[in-house]
Amino acid sequence: MANMKSSNTMSDGSLIIEETLAMARIDKNPIVDQLQQQDDPPREPPPDFQTVQKSVSFWVIIVGLGIMMWLAALENTVLTTAAPVILEEIPLREHWIWLTNAFFLASAAFQPLLGQLADIFGRRWTTLSVIALFMIGSAICGAANNNVALIAGRAVQGGGSGGILMAYDPIISDLVPLRYRGNYIAIVLLIYSIGTTMGGFVGGVIVDNISWRWAFYINLPIGAVSLLLMFFILRVGRGNYGGGSASPLRRLQSIDYVGNSILIGGTTSMLIALTYAGTRYPWSSWHTLVPLIIGFLSFVLFGWFESSSFAPAVPVMPPRLFTNRTSVIIAINTFLFTAVIYWSIFFLPVYFQSVKLYSPTTAGIDVMPISLLGVPTAAAVAAAMARWGKYKAIHLLGFTLYTLGLGLFSRLDENSLTAEWVGYMFTAPLGAGLLLNTQLPAFQAPVPESDQAAATGSWNFIRTIGSVWGVAIPAAIFNNYVDTLIAQGAISNPAAASLLKGGGAYQFASAAFIRQFPPLIQDEIRSVYQRAIQRVMYCAISFTAFGWIICWFERDIVLRTELVTDYGLEEN
Repeated sequence: MANMKSSNTMSDGSLIIEETLAMARIDKNPIVDQLQQQDDPPREPPPDFQTVQKSVSFWVIIVGLGIMMWLAALENTVLTTAAPVILEEIPLREHWIWLTNAFFLASAAFQPLLGQLADIFGRRWTTLSVIALFMIGSAICGAANNNVALIAGRAVQGGGSGGILMAYDPIISDLVPLRYRGNYIAIVLLIYSIGTTMGGFVGGVIVDNISWRWAFYINLPIGAVSLLLMFFILRVGRGNYGGGSASPLRRLQSIDYVGNSILIGGTTSMLIALTYAGTRYPWSSWHTLVPLIIGFLSFVLFGWFESSSFAPAVPVMPPRLFTNRTSVIIAINTFLFTAVIYWSIFFLPVYFQSVKLYSPTTAGIDVMPISLLGVPTAAAVAAAMARWGKYKAIHLLGFTLYTLGLGLFSRLDENSLTAEWVGYMFTAPLGAGLLLNTQLPAFQAPVPESDQAAATGSWNFIRTIGSVWGVAIPAAIFNNYVDTLIAQGAISNPAAASLLKGGGAYQFASAAFIRQFPPLIQDEIRSVYQRAIQRVMYCAISFTAFGWIICWFERDIVLRTELVTDYGLEEN
C-alpha cells in the first residue's frame, strides 16, 4: 500500500511538472512584455484572494455582474416567443433569419476585438461601453418600422450583447483564481437564470398583452440600472499597458486591425452563405458556394497572419492559445454544444406554437424547464468543479445526457401528452447545465493568467460562431424539409402551401395562423411542422455524438490556485 501511494504521488507530481513545463513554453503576453516601458516601477503583488473575497466591493461587483448578465439573458430568451409576432408585422419572408443572424454576426465578429480592447483600455470602460451599445440597439429595434431598421438594430444590439458576455468572464478571472472561479460563476449564473427562466414567459406576455416593441424597450430601464451600478462599483485596475500611462493614441495603435478585419469579413461572408443556402439559392449555387468558400479561406488566412512575422505585437487571437490538445478539443466542443443548444432554444417554441397550437405565453411557460433546470445545474456543477478540480468526466456526462435529450425531443408529435414532454424536458437541460460553464475554465487552464482576456475573447468568439451556425444550419434543414414535404403534396391547400414554402414556415409558426384554416388543413400543416422539427433534432444528435467521442481525448489539466493580474480590485 505504501508503494502504491508513493507511485500515485509520483504520477501526480509528474503531471504537475509536465503541465508547468508546458506553461513555460507558452509565450508571455506581449501587452505586458513588449509594450511595458523600461522605467516602470516594480509591480506590486496582487492582494491575497482570501482578503479580497471578504471585502464588500468584491461581492458588490459579483452581484453587479449577475445583473449585467441578466440583461443579456432576458433578451436572448424573450425573442424566442416574440419572433413570430414581430415577423407578422414586419414580414421578412426568406430574410427572417436575419432577425437572429444579424445579432449573432455582430456578437461573434467583434468579441475578439472587445477582448483586446479590455486588455488595452481596461475592463471598466469596455464594460460600460458595451452596456450602452446594447441599450442603443434595443431602442433602434423597438422603434423600427421596416426590416432595415429592425435588422440594423439587432446588429447593434448583438455587438453590445457579445461585449457583455465577453466582459463578464475576464472580470471574474481578474478577481478569482482559476480553481475557485466556479464558486463565483455559480452565484452569477443563479442571477442569470432568473433572466433566462423569465424570458420566454415575459416575451409571451408582452406580445399577447402589450406590443412586441416592448420586447426590446424592456431592456432600457434594466440597462440603465446595470449601467449605473457598474459605473459606481466596477473599480478595477486598468492594466500595466505602457506602464499604465500610455496615451489613448498609443493604445489605439496597438489594435490588430488587419486580423480583426479578416475575421469580421470571413464571418460575414460565411453567414451570408448560410442564411440563403437551400431557400433562396440551392446549396450547389455559386451564390452559396462562393461566400462560403471565401469565409473558410478567410479563417485560414487569419490563422496564417496571426502566426506570421506580419502579425502585430498584440494579436487579437494569439496562436499560443491553441498549442495544447485539450484547448483544441474544448474549442471544437464549445462550437458543437453552442450550436445544438440554440437548435433546441429556437425550435422547441416552434413545436409548442405550430404543432401543439399553444399561445406565445403558454409556449414561453413550457420552455421554462430548459433554463429552470439547466442554469442552476450549471451553477452547481461550476461550484463542484472548483472543489474537485476536474472537468473531463463532467463533459462526457454532459454530452451523454444532451444527446439522449435530443433523441427524446425527436419523439414529440401532435399527440404527445403533457406528462410526456415535461418528462423529456429533464434530460437535455441537465446535460446542457453540465457543459454550459465548465468548458471555459478547461480552455483557460493551459494558458497563463496574462492571457485570460485573449483566451476568453477567443472562446466567446468560437461560442458565438456556434450560435450563428446553430441558427443557420437548423433553419436551412427546417426550410428545406418543409419545401420537400410541400412538393410531395403534404399540404393540399395551395394558399397555405404558398405561404409556408421558401422560408415562410418559421415566420408563420403560430397557432393563430394555423387555426384560420379548416381542421383537415390544420392537421396537414401541424404534421409538416412536426416532421421538419423531428428532422432538425435528428441532425443535432450527430453533432453531440461527435462531441462525446472527442471528449475522451481531453486531459484534466491542473486548475491554478494562484492569481496574477494587473486588472484586480483597486486598493481603495
